[in-house]
Amino acid sequence: EQRVPPALVYGHRDFLRAGRRTDGQTPNGSSGRMLQHYAAELVRGPDGVWRVIADRTQAPAGAGYALQNRRVMSRLLGQALRQCRVRPLNSYFEYWQADLSNRAPRLQSGAQSDNPRVVLLTPGPYNEAYFEHNYLARELGATQVEGADLTMREGRVFLKTLAGLEPVDVIMRRLDGEWCDPLELRADSTLGVVGLMQAARDGQLAVCNAIGSGLAGAPALHAFLPKLAQQLIGQDLAMPSIATWWCGQDAERAHVSAHLDRMVIGSAYSRLPFFDDNGRSVM
Repeated sequence: EQRVPPALVYGHRDFLRAGRRTDGQTPNGSSGRMLQHYAAELVRGPDGVWRVIADRTQAPAGAGYALQNRRVMSRLLGQALRQCRVRPLNSYFEYWQADLSNRAPRLQSGAQSDNPRVVLLTPGPYNEAYFEHNYLARELGATQVEGADLTMREGRVFLKTLAGLEPVDVIMRRLDGEWCDPLELRADSTLGVVGLMQAARDGQLAVCNAIGSGLAGAPALHAFLPKLAQQLIGQDLAMPSIATWWCGQDAERAHVSAHLDRMVIGSAYSRLPFFDDNGRSVM
């Protein structure tokens, strides 16, 4: 049964065929889940209901800023935070660090790495979130690297160090998927690692989030989420999305045309949310 229109999927720039394993299995270390880290942008409508206006599935930002701000506030207004019983964030990052380490794939010998090497792959200092990349790397015990710091040898990704090459088990990705491998994705990319896709497909390392996961953040998918939730898990969405219509369908396009003065038109694939005062959008 067709749950999402193929044109909506195949037309997205984050639909990366190279990320799919030829045997149909999920990458090693992902435990069947392609999203390890997810963020949502919320809005509260005039009816008092909270709704999701944007999903961030590529490389969600914000957690590092929240922790840094909380620590600054605890130093300046520590007593006020204690009186308000503000819950600490440390346990969240401790769980995140443990989860990253647990995703390290099994070595060729069949034994689990006792001390897996986790790296945070960043586009570099010119990225707008570079401060958070530094902060997260320190907090999560990961080595912050750029593409030039990694290399491919015999099917595995290695980190270049003064002591020689060190194998990498987990890559925490802060680089958009299409830039990750100039061999199989964007040939003009100088930010990625040649052969990274092959290593991920072969299960030689875990990439979090999986390359290609940005597809799940397409705003037009909000039009199909209520029905998908019922079909896949038999439940309504715990938090509804804003009302969305995808104009690639005849009935939806006719509805939008008849109420165009009440709609906000936006790109089906844009990372920026488009919505009006009543929380309605059209893609």
